[in-house]
Amino acid sequence: MNRTTLSLIAGATALAAVTGFAAVSAPDPGSAEQRTGAAATLPVERTGLLCPRPSTSDLAETTYTSFAPVTEGADGKGTAVLRAAAQQSAPDDDGTSEDGKDGENGSADEKGEKDAAKDDTAGKPVLQLQEPGKPVTAEADGADAPALVGTADGRFASGWTAQQTTEVAAGTGRGLQGVACSAADTQFWFPGASTDGSRTDYIHLTNPDDSAAVVDIELYGKDGELETTVGEGITVKPRSAEPVLLSTLTAEKQTDVTVHVVVRSGRVGAAVQALDDETGGDWLPASADPSGRLVLPGIPKDATAVRLVAFTPGDADVDLKVRLASPSGLITPAGNETLHVKGGMTAAFDLGDLTRGEAGSLVLTAPDGSVPVVAAVRVLRGEGGKQESAFIPAARPVETRATALDNTAEGTTLSVTAPEGDAEIKVTASAGTKGGTPQTKTYSIKSGTTQDIEAPVPAGLKGSYALTVETRAGGPVYASRTLASTEGGVPFFTVQPLPDDRGMVAVPDASENLSVLQR
Repeated sequence: MNRTTLSLIAGATALAAVTGFAAVSAPDPGSAEQRTGAAATLPVERTGLLCPRPSTSDLAETTYTSFAPVTEGADGKGTAVLRAAAQQSAPDDDGTSEDGKDGENGSADEKGEKDAAKDDTAGKPVLQLQEPGKPVTAEADGADAPALVGTADGRFASGWTAQQTTEVAAGTGRGLQGVACSAADTQFWFPGASTDGSRTDYIHLTNPDDSAAVVDIELYGKDGELETTVGEGITVKPRSAEPVLLSTLTAEKQTDVTVHVVVRSGRVGAAVQALDDETGGDWLPASADPSGRLVLPGIPKDATAVRLVAFTPGDADVDLKVRLASPSGLITPAGNETLHVKGGMTAAFDLGDLTRGEAGSLVLTAPDGSVPVVAAVRVLRGEGGKQESAFIPAARPVETRATALDNTAEGTTLSVTAPEGDAEIKVTASAGTKGGTPQTKTYSIKSGTTQDIEAPVPAGLKGSYALTVETRAGGPVYASRTLASTEGGVPFFTVQPLPDDRGMVAVPDASENLSVLQR
């Protein structure tokens, strides 16, 4: 095995540990990076994404979107396909699972009809990209819209992004629900879930592999870990989706719960769907890994209520310093200068109309960064019986590039914050799904501020489009995108943080990497 091969294995292994799986190709033997011995930054050549089942409502209308930006140096060939998962464990209307796990409720003929329907949809292509730089969409109605499992390689792999956006007209969880499809992993934290009687919260587990995954679900409330009955050893069948209703895992009803998903065997994608009887619902993505410094970007400026939920996995208590990155700089919210979080216990704090009509992002800091924390906020818009909710977890920074999908000329807000230093970003609006010419603008973000920027729109736009954010200088930069509309006087909205797409990988210098392996 030559030196280049060894170095590429090391680089790909490091990336795979983060994204689930990935691959890169060897650089051109005559490239400048190889001649000088400098590390090469190469496009990822294979990656995967998982999308949870969108809804159990017959009134749901879902749009799936897939996109890959144009990446310099990417392979000239490739594919990006999202397929329907097998859904062996999708819930029926009565709350049981289709495989009879919670009891048989129909005749053998009825069960056979269900199995035939599953076989007819499982593995079918739902979305396939035709070219980088142009998003594609597919639509599905009702409760039969499937979870998706997909892979991309070659020219589509670097920066591949997918999103599902669902509108539910009425009932529990009515409103706009959006979630970016994510890579498989082995551990997830979800502060902000609930087992309260007014909430219907599912943890959606999606297995992309050909072998079963085994998952443990831990729940933590205001007094510590909740006693669960069936939270251990949950099996997620190959290439299938398993929605688990959190209130069935414990007898304790608590308003604010932190969910910890640990995969014993295999890997899964995970997201919480939080549905409320009165204030609609949305997806709660996983928080960034436990850290002594967290950023929750892009709280809508017209938020009428903000509730922060935080949890520290260890035994140590922590007094979190709270600051709001506003358009004019970092400020300390009056009355909420510090928040006390007890070790191993979920803490919740009502911050009111925190943003007061201006763009804002929360910056949480533990003293000396010594105690790791996970956090998320639940945001309400509207008043009285016409409120809608969404969630913003602590986010990872946009180190190089990130993309938000399903944007429209009206109702899209791109929010960017640079809490630690001045930054410059480039924002590209892609071609539209049905037509339009890409547009690009650059922006300067001052240190400690959050800006709702006037993002570019494709010229002659038809359909929806992608917004790609690239960090050009300074930072770190954090971003989120809000989609909003008004239906029947209710302000429907959904917020998605923009994590780095991890579309590029630094391949170590061949000679240096070999010397490490030879020790």
